[in-house]
Amino acid sequence: MLGDPAEWITGVVKGFVASPENSLGESGGEPAWAEPLVGFSSGADPLYEFYKRDIGPFYASPLELIGHAHPGRGFKAEELTVVSWILPQTEATKRDHRAETHLPSERWARSRIMGEDVNVKLRRHLVDKLGEEGVEAVAPMLSPLWRRETSAKYGYASTWSERHAAYAAGLGTFGLSDGLITPVGKAMRAGSVVANIRVEPTPRPYAGHHAYCLFYSEGTCGKCMERCPIGAITKTGHDKNLCSRYVNMTHVYVPRHFGFDGYGCGFCQTGVPCESGIPKSMKNK
Repeated sequence: MLGDPAEWITGVVKGFVASPENSLGESGGEPAWAEPLVGFSSGADPLYEFYKRDIGPFYASPLELIGHAHPGRGFKAEELTVVSWILPQTEATKRDHRAETHLPSERWARSRIMGEDVNVKLRRHLVDKLGEEGVEAVAPMLSPLWRRETSAKYGYASTWSERHAAYAAGLGTFGLSDGLITPVGKAMRAGSVVANIRVEPTPRPYAGHHAYCLFYSEGTCGKCMERCPIGAITKTGHDKNLCSRYVNMTHVYVPRHFGFDGYGCGFCQTGVPCESGIPKSMKNK
């Protein structure tokens, strides 16, 4: 690895997304994702210990994750970097899904299944490329330590959250629907890798975890409440149980209508002011 490690890592991520591997799985090879964003946070960032206290003691720290993947190495949290990326939905996918009101569009369902397969390959690709440079790394979502859990405070949870890592890396803040609002919008998926390399953390240009959400920041919007087909988003937040029930219903719809085993929702990510960027104020409109 020569020169700036942040530039090198960003190039690896963007190069993979620009390759034929980035596909919705159809014969035409239509890409699943638009050009990604990449950010970095320190393995010693206090946010990771806060997540463990706030979400639950089961939440894995970057140090725990890489230590499990490479036992006996004696890693130090301050020498670790969490690489995070945002994979934006394409304009075609957002257009199709924006037009739907109750059941997912085919492109959206493909992005959830085939697109996440791309994300899994990207995680492995970055770990492998770092390994070729002598840098130990682990993809938290592919670690044996990753599992679903129940948080006493939040309900459905897990031992690692890609969105929370992206928040730590300065890539976005949370909305009323729990989605992450990024500079390229909320219609996206996220990924991460923990690496034993020092990279300058990306500044967090926000003061709080709801800074980009108009409902929280100025008491306007709430469009995601209108978009939710099952009423799982209200002024009190996101009902994960109700949301999960709806998603389970789409497990039947997608195979019947599109011919592949899949599911999808994401209505709160399209047809809203934060679909493709950080929303502008709605006051005085």
